[in-house]
Amino acid sequence: MTAFRLVQLPVPPPSAFAATGNVPLAAGCLGAAAGGGVGSLGLSIDVVPPDVTDVLGDTLLADRLAADEPAFLGLSLYLWNVDRSLALAREIKRRSPRTRILIGGPEVGPDNPFVLDQTGFDVAVTGEAEALMQPLLARLQAGAPLDDLPGVAVRNPATGRLSSFRPTGKIETPLDRFPSPYLTGALGVSPDRAVYVETVRGCKSHCTFCFYPRSSNTLRTLDAAASVEMVARLRDLGAREVVFLDPTLNHRPGFEELLDGLIALNGDRRLGFFGEVRAEGLTPKLLGKLARAGFSKLEVGLQSVNQDTLKHVKRGGRPEKVAEVARHAKAHGIDLLVDLIVGLPGDTPADVDRGIDFLCEHGLGENAQIFALSVLPGTAMRADADAGRDGLIYEPAPPYRVRGTSWMNADDIRGCLERAEERLERALDEVPRPHLVAREPGPVPDVFHFDADAPDAAQQALRAPPGAAHAALWLCAQDPFARRDLFVHALEARLAVDPHATLDVVLHPGGPFPLDLLDALRARLDRATPSYLSRCQAHRGLNLQRRLAVVLPVGKAFSPDFVAALMAEVPTFRDMGWRAAVKTPAAWGHDAPGARILDSDPDSRAWSKLSADADPEAVCFADRRLERAWVRGVLGFGEAE
Repeated sequence: MTAFRLVQLPVPPPSAFAATGNVPLAAGCLGAAAGGGVGSLGLSIDVVPPDVTDVLGDTLLADRLAADEPAFLGLSLYLWNVDRSLALAREIKRRSPRTRILIGGPEVGPDNPFVLDQTGFDVAVTGEAEALMQPLLARLQAGAPLDDLPGVAVRNPATGRLSSFRPTGKIETPLDRFPSPYLTGALGVSPDRAVYVETVRGCKSHCTFCFYPRSSNTLRTLDAAASVEMVARLRDLGAREVVFLDPTLNHRPGFEELLDGLIALNGDRRLGFFGEVRAEGLTPKLLGKLARAGFSKLEVGLQSVNQDTLKHVKRGGRPEKVAEVARHAKAHGIDLLVDLIVGLPGDTPADVDRGIDFLCEHGLGENAQIFALSVLPGTAMRADADAGRDGLIYEPAPPYRVRGTSWMNADDIRGCLERAEERLERALDEVPRPHLVAREPGPVPDVFHFDADAPDAAQQALRAPPGAAHAALWLCAQDPFARRDLFVHALEARLAVDPHATLDVVLHPGGPFPLDLLDALRARLDRATPSYLSRCQAHRGLNLQRRLAVVLPVGKAFSPDFVAALMAEVPTFRDMGWRAAVKTPAAWGHDAPGARILDSDPDSRAWSKLSADADPEAVCFADRRLERAWVRGVLGFGEAE
């Protein structure tokens, strides 16, 4: 029996030891929808689990997916994984030319040339695809034409060109037509990962920046009783956290009935829930029921405080209502994550500044999510931009960041984000944590050491075994600047074997060196294969996918001036033990390098002191168990929001 293999790659996590929150729900839903009818076709369904996609680097993942030459491979493309997924498609085609590769997801549609102009896939599917899976696979297996299937575009093998998409018609797939992928076994349920569920698909709102209205404006609801029954079965399978993916949880039919059912089910509070709501319609009574059901956190979209802007982007709503709901939510012990978008057509810099003032005045700044507009494919705003309306200009590649509007230019947008950080006294975006653990034997290596002083250094520099999705390359030399060419060769070899991996390049010098070396390494990193993560903060000169750090070894002398200059350029750490670690933790990352603690045995008193006194980002551990405990317990990098 040949395989239909489904893959959904994760959001890059903020640390190699953070839980990614990756649940391949789209892949699982497609697998569950196809599973009932493909056995007669001689096909088996294989939804690749997160413990594979989260861990393996590009080369090992391509090897794994191309193994036994599956008949079909399906890739679910999202904002954060589209670059790597398409590169993976090309690699699998090279290894297994007979595998037919299908792509789908929110990134796939007629208005996204970034995807459609690339190669490596045979079939593109736009829109919801559950109902399409069985007939699509039957035709592919039989070699029959696909030209009349809705929402499908096919590559001509002779010309290499992709056809136009067939019209999708009206999508009205009921949510109860196909079984939950968790309940069929297509997806596993783990207490360590959130379980993502849909009880509503489609949206009645018309926000022009959102994908939902264009993808489906037909509201399909799994009724309250069936929704509660599904959650009960997930609890029995071991779920502890359930995330409702409904576009607006409190606007679904039977919302209060759903809450009553969850309250009855979750009296022991074994389950925690999360969902996205709108302030409109949320009464104190409903917030009380949300709290009793097990919701301790909700997300609400403020988006702008300018009423004209909210009307212009067809969002509607009133900021005052968000503030009112926040007060009542706090009284019930519910935290609100409040979204504010920078760069919406209609907003000026003064409007964004007023939005920050609003958040601070109402005690919402700590949990505010403030980000630049992404002009997403499949949205009405993308259509407006492509038609030249509102002076809307955006980056053509993910994350499709807004460059300017008729109301704000690129400098205005950047200035708004910088002022927001100053006002809130924190970074708006998670800067990934350096991966500074010691090398350890294992099936998937994630720490590589290059000793430029070794006799075979020139040969070493050209060798780079495949590794993990998040790896570290340590560049070691007594005189790093004298070995800079070898460093660059080692770096190029690493980038070639796993071009989309998150990579920490760690300098481990035997003595001071000219800081020009950092510029040379940074320039090479910036020329590497771009992706979503490398572009996210490129406007601020930050490459979040490929980073530099320096670790100063024990017993080596470095002048205070050199260390200060180094800290101004890159994250800098000093190797030390517990005894040294507890002396000046408040200075780490500010007046002194951070601490990379070498000891393997935890010192509970020192741990408590560091947790209380140090900037937690300025503390790293060579020991993996301690690093994982710090990341999860102190930094709170559990499931991704």
